[in-house]
Amino acid sequence: MTSQPPSARVVLLSGPSGSGKSSLAARTGLPALNLDDFYKEGDDPTLPQLPDGGGADWDSPLSWDADAAVAAIEELCRTSGTTVPLYDIATSARVGEEALDIGRAPLFIAEGIFAADIVGRCADLGVLADAICLRGRPSTTFRRRLLRDLREGRKPALYLLRRGVRLMRAERGIVARQTALGAYACGKDVALGRIAAAAAGERIPAAGQKASV
Repeated sequence: MTSQPPSARVVLLSGPSGSGKSSLAARTGLPALNLDDFYKEGDDPTLPQLPDGGGADWDSPLSWDADAAVAAIEELCRTSGTTVPLYDIATSARVGEEALDIGRAPLFIAEGIFAADIVGRCADLGVLADAICLRGRPSTTFRRRLLRDLREGRKPALYLLRRGVRLMRAERGIVARQTALGAYACGKDVALGRIAAAAAGERIPAAGQKASV
């Protein structure tokens, strides 16, 4: 598929679970691809397991189909359309698929907790516009994530609470890892500014670089 030049580029939006990726993507008004729909199914033998025996480790990148996600992103960039799975987190299963068409949009958002893991691959394909990692207060992220997951019935309450505490303690390390992978760590206002700049075709400094003046 790489023979056809891209007609669109992608902003990869990562960050800890509950950091506000989906709501920020919606605020931009740009087409969005939900990367969480590329989770592996619960009966996949390659799923990583928690060391305490608490089941699958859904916060490991190994619980996610990066190859399928990259293929969908590249197809969107080169043809404006692709077919994506529909994933039900509560049952850890794909429940269907749907067509995603970004029309003539020159930019779209691909958001998910593993988005930073494919920064290098998207850059090599020539489709990356920017990579952002949303960061905030771990306590705020914990509260937002827990309320969302309980409201949506994603997993049993005790599992969600234990996961939330574990992720809160690990949050700074999660942000550091995503930054090391090439995502620019920032708050929502800066993220919106970077996305607007990318939509305008401006050059965006990568993680660790200072914006030009």
